[in-house]
Amino acid sequence: MSPMARPDRQFLLLFAVMLVIAAGNTALQSVLPALGRSLGVADTAVAAAFSVSALLWVLAAPFWANRSDRRGRRAMVLLGIAGFTASVLLCGIFLMAGINGWISAGAAFVAFIGARMLYGGFGAAAPPAVQAMVAGSTGPEDRTRMLALIGSAFGLGTIIGPALAPYLVLGRFAGVEVGLAGPAFVFAAIGLVTGIAAARMLPADVVPGESHGAAQSYPSVGGQASGAAVVAATSSGGQRVGYLDPRIRAWMIVGLVMGHAQAMIGQTMGFLVIDRLALPPAEALGPTGIVLMVGAGAALLVQWGLIPILNLSPRALALGGCALAALGCAATGVATTLYGITMGYGLAAMGFGFLRPGFTAGASLAVGPESQGAVAGKVTAVNGAAFVLGPSIGVAMYEAWRPLPYWVAAAALLLLLGYAWRRLAAALRP
Repeated sequence: MSPMARPDRQFLLLFAVMLVIAAGNTALQSVLPALGRSLGVADTAVAAAFSVSALLWVLAAPFWANRSDRRGRRAMVLLGIAGFTASVLLCGIFLMAGINGWISAGAAFVAFIGARMLYGGFGAAAPPAVQAMVAGSTGPEDRTRMLALIGSAFGLGTIIGPALAPYLVLGRFAGVEVGLAGPAFVFAAIGLVTGIAAARMLPADVVPGESHGAAQSYPSVGGQASGAAVVAATSSGGQRVGYLDPRIRAWMIVGLVMGHAQAMIGQTMGFLVIDRLALPPAEALGPTGIVLMVGAGAALLVQWGLIPILNLSPRALALGGCALAALGCAATGVATTLYGITMGYGLAAMGFGFLRPGFTAGASLAVGPESQGAVAGKVTAVNGAAFVLGPSIGVAMYEAWRPLPYWVAAAALLLLLGYAWRRLAAALRP
């Protein structure tokens, strides 16, 4: 039996690294709309904080993946968890300074964006190194399964982060109000403990062998793992494929439209809960966490439960996902109760849960074995790119008219349904 055919201490530690990095990010995402409202910061500034971080992640992830292959894994895991820890700690400090009036709200958010750049730039170093360590310690018969399991930590993080965030809001300590900055400090402490454990338990770097890691998509609310990183990590370099290659072009368009629609509605959800339910910002964390947790759980239910049972083709997954997600987005846009918002967002998340694997599988099946690694890299890049502009676009629409991002997302998905009906049929013909 290979060293990682069963979960051992090293595997569990690497799983924890991935989980903490994803959960900490989504916890901040779920808290920040309420925090921005309480400080009187423009909603678009809140979205910009995560757009900048996502952009740096998309740019840095391939660099760190290549560096991990050249310089070893352990150092990159430690760098990634250190970048995460430093980022969330500084985020907590700057937000607390704004809460207590030590600096202006605008200055607090500018500093917060700077701290988020640490996460985007250095947090991306850990996932490919973790993948490579798992792949290098696992036999060929177990490698794909164990990599898929380690990748599921990001999906679990999208549930755990928003679920825990409302319980991590802290009170006053030594006359200083921590309040909504509490989740950042708690996850900084968790990151520090995880980093110390990694430094003590992970083996010393060795010369990298055949195993390698791949860039991972930015962990964000609604951005469930697609499995493309696993394919990229287990495939050789092979033939290069461009984004506009006729074999995958239609699938790339599906992924780009889907990703932006998902990012738009996910990033505005905290604001929608505050406004539709007429809640004070501090009281909106619990309802927001419920909505985001149900959405993430619905997507994972589809990906882990329904898709294996239904055994649909990639085209069927894309078409069904478009229709379901469009219906959910439209329902969310008109919902006025917590139940209505939760059900609408959950329905949209289920649609995206069908769409994302359909996009991944369809792009993979469109090319031969020699191009699998290149296509998987393109899928990961498209998934991550959607969270660069998508949140800012969605929040800007929301500020103009609250139902707008949900109606635009629904309309875009319906147009995508028509496009997919025609173009994907042709793309799958032998």
